[in-house]
Amino acid sequence: MSVDDRPTLSAPDDDPWLWLEEIEGKLALDFVARQNSLTLDAFGGKAFGRDRDILAAIYDRPDNIPYVSRRGDDLHNLWKDATNPRGLWRKTSLAEFRKPHPAWEIMLDVDQLAAREGEDWLLSGITTQPGNSRAILSLSRGGSDAVTLREFDIDTKSFVEDGFALPEAKGGADWLDADTLLLSSAHGEGMATSSGYSRTVRLWRRGQPVDQAQMMIETTADHMAMSGMADDTAAVPRSWFVDQIDFFNHAIWLRDADGTTTKLDLPTGIWMQAHGDWFAMKLREAWSIEGRTYAADTVLGMSLSAFLAGSRDFAVLFEPEPRRALQGLFWAGGRLVLSILDELQPQFEICTPSATSWSRESLGGLPQIGVVDIWPLDRHPSESNGDLLANVQDPLTPPSLLLMERGAASPIVLKQAPKIFTADGLVVTQHEAISIDGERIPYVLTGPAGESGDAPVYMSAYGGFAHSVKPYYNASLGKLWLERGGTTVQANLRGGGEFGTRWHDAGRLAGKKLSHDDFAAVAADLVRRGVTKAKRIAAQGGSNGGILITNMLVRYPERFGALFCTIPLIDMRRYTKLLAGASWIAEYGDPDKPEEWDWLKTYSAYHNVKADQPYPPILIATTRRDDRVHPGHARKMAAKLQAMGYEAWFYEPEAGGHGYGKDNKERAGFEVLGFRFLKNKIGWEDGEA
Repeated sequence: MSVDDRPTLSAPDDDPWLWLEEIEGKLALDFVARQNSLTLDAFGGKAFGRDRDILAAIYDRPDNIPYVSRRGDDLHNLWKDATNPRGLWRKTSLAEFRKPHPAWEIMLDVDQLAAREGEDWLLSGITTQPGNSRAILSLSRGGSDAVTLREFDIDTKSFVEDGFALPEAKGGADWLDADTLLLSSAHGEGMATSSGYSRTVRLWRRGQPVDQAQMMIETTADHMAMSGMADDTAAVPRSWFVDQIDFFNHAIWLRDADGTTTKLDLPTGIWMQAHGDWFAMKLREAWSIEGRTYAADTVLGMSLSAFLAGSRDFAVLFEPEPRRALQGLFWAGGRLVLSILDELQPQFEICTPSATSWSRESLGGLPQIGVVDIWPLDRHPSESNGDLLANVQDPLTPPSLLLMERGAASPIVLKQAPKIFTADGLVVTQHEAISIDGERIPYVLTGPAGESGDAPVYMSAYGGFAHSVKPYYNASLGKLWLERGGTTVQANLRGGGEFGTRWHDAGRLAGKKLSHDDFAAVAADLVRRGVTKAKRIAAQGGSNGGILITNMLVRYPERFGALFCTIPLIDMRRYTKLLAGASWIAEYGDPDKPEEWDWLKTYSAYHNVKADQPYPPILIATTRRDDRVHPGHARKMAAKLQAMGYEAWFYEPEAGGHGYGKDNKERAGFEVLGFRFLKNKIGWEDGEA
């Protein structure tokens, strides 16, 4: 009997499952309800409830690190726990924060706000300005990217009556002064790009209807977004406008206090950060200027006023190597901090400009193994004295939050996260697999010492958008996988940013398929080394990783025992037409261009499903409030697989946005459902059934 395998490569637009793209459609919601019931009946029993509660209690622990940023003299924090599942916005002083149990002043109780207004509110952003007692709060329904903007009085801890307020839309605002906002929002007729983000920056004055706000700059609808940011680090306040052409390219304008707007004559593929009269940028491609050629990933710096006057006498602040790459750069207290991975080991350098040169030094007192993340303590660069925060951890060592005060001899431990799981007998080792074209693919393995040949393995990776995957301490995997005898593997695929632009470019566009080959090579290497068997490998990936996991299903089914695909991108024929999909064309390509569909179709798993294949069981999970990656991707893939007779499960909670839940209990339930499914399908009785 023939099987309906539409859509196919030969007829990619003959899609019988389009009705599942209707997010709130009755038939689609009936499908979701039925699927949720089946999945929860199968994997949501007593063991699920117990593990969910264990994990939620971990996320709600009172001794978890409260991460902070300094605004003026106060440290601000957004805190969630079992009593406050939606969160508390609160503040304290640095002196108080140093204490084991600091006292906090509550600014806003989001749970009370949601109950009072009957809305599914989460607080997703707080925009303040030095010297201004007002804030713009971004309130999200259920975790969606689209937000409602409302003005809040910090002194009275209340929303401002007749203050700035904007209905739900993607984007935000920045304070130009106490009565004026730079509005970068998709709200309004014709204000959104094809990606759903703001197409304009408007000058919105207090008391003015938003549709009368002055248009300052706009871009075309086919660009990704336009944004505006105020900057008070210079002698005279100024603003920056950024036209995000695509995910990796943008044009930059500088607006002076007198209203003069100047487009900077710079390559579009750069990371740029300005502070006062200085700016620094990392090149994405090689750049030739005034007889000199700078390689891709080089960091250049110079005086902004000199640049505007015509000088191109750049100082070289960082030069890449094949496996040494910049991960980020930011200013703090007039110093430029460079974050670097050298053979995946963290390093940090500080560059300080002067009238004649740039001085350089390494940032000491930090480990050069594991994961080290650094950022400014101060939210506003104009208030920064150079103090930094650092987060230090590895897969078996919980995070420590360090304060690096400018001029201090060594960092100070401010907070230590609790040990969540027993790590006795566990080790962390680094390995490399050889991919299909001979490239070395690094991966980190955490688990019992030695090779059992039958280890229950949890594999994960991302491989996209130049995002670098790092071996963080993972509470859920540690407690529910490692502590119970399992092994975890995290792979650094091409498409990521671990080794710079060449690593990213090798795994994007037509190279995305190569990124998937990398993941399959790591799975094969685990078997070759005697760690496990293919049927004992469980793999998970989300968002861009959804393409990865569904390609393991259709291209490398023999290498995995079970797959968990979360908040996924899957249908590469229609992805540009769904929510924010058009913003990712620079990563994948445009399916409406035949020459680009030629490579996209090679990794559109939705079109490559074939009948009578040895596909492993798969659970595909998304959230209804994900307004970034359309839930239709997950719905349609699950429906097609089931119609073709494959073991495919589906789960979709109502809230969560582009994440796993709006609160800690929802997040825990989403993760644990995946763990219970994977363990069941790889035949692992973990002793906690």
